Amino acid sequence: MFSPGLKRSKLSSRKERNLGQNLRAPDSPATPLTENRKSAAETSIADRPNTGTPAPWAPRLSVLARIPPANKNDKGNEIDPIKPVFVGEFPQVIHDEQTSFLWRRVPADVISGGMDKGTCLSWIMCGNKIFIWSYLSFAALKKCITLELPSDVLENADLGRNSYRHNNWLLSVVNWDSTSKVTNRVAKHCYSVGIVLCNQKTRAVFYWSDILADVGTFPVTSFASSDESLVTSSPIDGNTTPNRQKQCNRHGTSFTGSSSFNSLIASAIPGTQNACVALACCSSGELWQFYCSPSGIQRNKVYQNIQNLSSQGTGIGQLVGSKGYPRSMMWRLPYFSVSDSNRQFFLLIDHEIQCFNIKLFPDLEVSKLWSQEIVGNDGDLGIKKDLAGQKQVWPLDLQVDDHGKVITVLVATFCKDRVSSSSYTQYSLLTMQYMSEVSISSDVHERVLEKKAPIQVIIPKARIEDEDFLFSMRLRVGGKPSGSAIILSGEGTATVSHYYRNSTRLYQFDLPYDAGKVLDASVLPSTDDGEDGAWVVLTEKAGIWAIPEKAVVLGGVEPPERSLSRKGSSKEGSAQEEKRNLMFAGNIAPRRASSDAWDAGDRQSTGMTGITCRTAQDEESEALIGQFFHEFLISGKVDGSLENLKSSGAFERDGETNVFVRTSKSIVDTLAKHWTTTRGAEIVAMGIVSAQLLDKQQKHKKFLQFLALSKCHEELCSGKRHPLQIILEHGEKLSAIIQLRELQNLISQNRSTGVGSTHSSFQNQVSGALWDLIQLVGEKARRNTVLLMDRDNAEVFYSKVSDLEQVFYCLERNLEYIISMEQPVGFQIRRACKLSNACVTIFRSAMDYKNEYHLWYPPPEGLTPWYCQLVVRNGLWSIASFMLQLLKETSELDMSAKSELYSHLEALTEVLLEASSGAITSKMERGEEHKGLLNEYWSRRDALLDSLYQQVKWFVEAGYQDITDGTEENKEEILRKLSSSLLSTAKRHEGYQTLWNICCDLNDSGLLRNLMHESMGPRCGFSFFVFKQLYKKKQFSKLLRLGEEFQEELSIFLNHYRDLLWLHEVFLHQFSAASETLHVSALSQDEGTISTTEDEIDSDHVNPVPTLTDRRRLLNLSKIAAFAGKDADSQTKVKRIEADLKILRFQVFCVQGESFSLCLSSKCRVSY
Repeated sequence: MFSPGLKRSKLSSRKERNLGQNLRAPDSPATPLTENRKSAAETSIADRPNTGTPAPWAPRLSVLARIPPANKNDKGNEIDPIKPVFVGEFPQVIHDEQTSFLWRRVPADVISGGMDKGTCLSWIMCGNKIFIWSYLSFAALKKCITLELPSDVLENADLGRNSYRHNNWLLSVVNWDSTSKVTNRVAKHCYSVGIVLCNQKTRAVFYWSDILADVGTFPVTSFASSDESLVTSSPIDGNTTPNRQKQCNRHGTSFTGSSSFNSLIASAIPGTQNACVALACCSSGELWQFYCSPSGIQRNKVYQNIQNLSSQGTGIGQLVGSKGYPRSMMWRLPYFSVSDSNRQFFLLIDHEIQCFNIKLFPDLEVSKLWSQEIVGNDGDLGIKKDLAGQKQVWPLDLQVDDHGKVITVLVATFCKDRVSSSSYTQYSLLTMQYMSEVSISSDVHERVLEKKAPIQVIIPKARIEDEDFLFSMRLRVGGKPSGSAIILSGEGTATVSHYYRNSTRLYQFDLPYDAGKVLDASVLPSTDDGEDGAWVVLTEKAGIWAIPEKAVVLGGVEPPERSLSRKGSSKEGSAQEEKRNLMFAGNIAPRRASSDAWDAGDRQSTGMTGITCRTAQDEESEALIGQFFHEFLISGKVDGSLENLKSSGAFERDGETNVFVRTSKSIVDTLAKHWTTTRGAEIVAMGIVSAQLLDKQQKHKKFLQFLALSKCHEELCSGKRHPLQIILEHGEKLSAIIQLRELQNLISQNRSTGVGSTHSSFQNQVSGALWDLIQLVGEKARRNTVLLMDRDNAEVFYSKVSDLEQVFYCLERNLEYIISMEQPVGFQIRRACKLSNACVTIFRSAMDYKNEYHLWYPPPEGLTPWYCQLVVRNGLWSIASFMLQLLKETSELDMSAKSELYSHLEALTEVLLEASSGAITSKMERGEEHKGLLNEYWSRRDALLDSLYQQVKWFVEAGYQDITDGTEENKEEILRKLSSSLLSTAKRHEGYQTLWNICCDLNDSGLLRNLMHESMGPRCGFSFFVFKQLYKKKQFSKLLRLGEEFQEELSIFLNHYRDLLWLHEVFLHQFSAASETLHVSALSQDEGTISTTEDEIDSDHVNPVPTLTDRRRLLNLSKIAAFAGKDADSQTKVKRIEADLKILRFQVFCVQGESFSLCLSSKCRVSY
């Protein structure tokens, strides 16, 4: 499994090399061409064994490499789903250094490298140079940092030749920027990074405090002394000695055998200036601590013999004192807060896991928390030793998940078959997790961990290997598929283990020997919080590769009885085995790099991303559509298309899975094969992008014509409205992204005005807020779809048209990275306006397309347009709220800056409100609950319109002051002119408060009445709002005068205000109704608030309690109104009113008599 393949053939001449090339299989992929690499004919391997995973040569950055070989089919876009995907080349400086190594005939094993998951940095060490770059960056844009070791370091290193230890260097990255976990994983950048480097054999330590700021400077160094073993160790409780050993200035001698370092970890110390602590465990059982600062490195031996600190008194493993232990160290949590003064780390020894705590400040202090045996007599605790046939157990490496809860240990077991007497090695994964009821405190003696799952056997019977080979193995966890792990061996192989459908499956990433070894592996950070992405692999000569999730699932094989090595034993039948494994996924279609490859990263996918369950019927239907559409493009004929498609079930699926939708998506998402070159984003800035988008638009229009002529459009419109809407939305998005591209070109032209340099012009095109947004969206798509990792961000953005919503997703999640609050206010305003203009351009382009092709659209009832979805609304609100904040907090800005900000915010407000109203309409048509959406719409509308109107008033005051002979008429004219567009927006979206404020400030009753007539929404619309405002201000005369034009509306409103209702009824000559209203009011027993039946009615208005005099007056008015009504029962009403008046007089008499008696009694008490 982990062994190298056959030795590379030594062809003596170019003729033999060419012969070897010709002996390759016809469909064998060729090594891509680059400037710094020999041609495929010169580096081919004759009769390479056909075992394991096929050689992972995928399309490279070169234009020539993207052209499909002649022996492939005409489509040229079929890809092997089980192949790894090329991510990116090395920076040019690494190629140059490797080339110089070849000329100097330097041995290959002096090249080492690694990857850091936390910072997404990769590094390669060639001789005394260390090259560090981000493996997320596109190849042509990679910024590489070069560090150099002192020239005499390697001369005194006494490295020797060990093919399993590479160059015996351990490197740890310290990120000064992220002492707390970065929540946004798209815009993940490191601005300050330190490096700790340690030689395993010599124990020499090198420290660069900030490689991004101090490029080219020499490191702080510390060399081990010959008497290092005499350093006083800490007591058994783990407390460090107060006096650190002074740094040695001379080179120490080489430590051989069991005294070399096995693992190195480092952590920033909060509250210090570029100071960190590094910990290293030694094969002799020592634990060393290094305090690294720009001024020097202080060494301290923390423990003399870690293995003697075991809390388990019995059951010590059989390898105590072995040269390979302690094996590895790992921080429990990869991130920590600035306020945390402690960090925990795990240490793996031969039979147990130990957990330590390091106190970071004020003094560095290491103490042991707990230890638990994993190799012992109790199989429930881990691995049971001394079983029949079991001879020896090696825990090889340890890894922890991002939450610090699950620990995975790679274990090798030496066994002997008692029947055949053959010996073999078994590889397995032990997964432990924290017990839920255990509380961690100092020096825990109880069980802390428990098995999360049974031991997962990777290889039941593998070859016997020596300890050096075993100890060269490394483990990585966290990649996709979820729960998978990757095992790296010192020989340069990488094998992914994945437990799937109750069985372990293995996927081996192997490369031809001209590509070098696998140096390290990591996980591609996902853009979605809470999960990681695909596996990425750093090779020695072939750059960085990714292993898609689908490749692991489809290309995985059952663990063989023997090793999957290329040493002949498993050569036979490997091709058949791979084909057989392709069948286990059932009906999974071949993927196209042009369109289907996008699906590998769809965030909506359930279960396992990248695998879409498609039936044979779907495949047949999609093939038929492609065939008929191709014939239509050639001949313009559609004979028999509808009947054949119906019979194939093309109309059965709904939504995104509909085959018509998939065909439309493949058109708009076609990935050009000739955009990207080694020039990077420069080619994207050229006109070829616009030409490609126009070609897509033309082809999509042809597809719509095909649907119409074949009557498929009619069939979809009647039975599958949603798929038809998605197809037309593809056209909307394509039109929008074309306009966005034109906007980017316009911005570039404006920025480059007056600049004669072509280089400056190019720099203008790849800068600015819109360009940064394009980069973020493209980066997110590349992360989610590893098949696109070798493409430029802008290329991916302009290709993935169907996912245009991601623009708004990145605006919501990453706005603080595009517009930093630390930038000048004027700079923030310009960038915010550019982003706002881009959003408005997208929306208006989509609406223009919809208006142009409105006859093609299905009935809209219940269908939610893509621009009304939550992700779009939230993205629009994110930039709108930021602009609102700028308006409120930047009163010192000049008129031009505020005017620009206002105009863009006004246009964005209209777009946002249109999107929200469309979402509400769709929900109401579907009969779904929409109260929450209404509240969101109302709150955002009121906040935007009110802020905009306040800004209009500010403009009016500023403009009025500039007019020397200004009058009130001029002021009103300025207000009327500036508020006209805002008035229109407020009228469309029922912004009644804004309409009211404008009319009041203009003192224009005519405008108010016109708006009341035009805005007749629910509950009488704006007129109801005006009545309410007038009643609040107790302007009853104005309110009643409006009843002349709005008789019915005012009657409805005054039903809740009876003290005014009778007046309006008298005006309407409804005397009988007025009499009844007055009669009820006279007898009303209300004691404070007006009774109301709707929440919208103002409940703060308080009527005084009617007095007896008031009641008598109301009854008399009611009597008069009854006489005026002359109804048939008017006499009866009058008699009732007179009876009530008599009762009222009696009540008055009683009240007066009671008052008189009270007065007499009080006088009597006074005289007494």
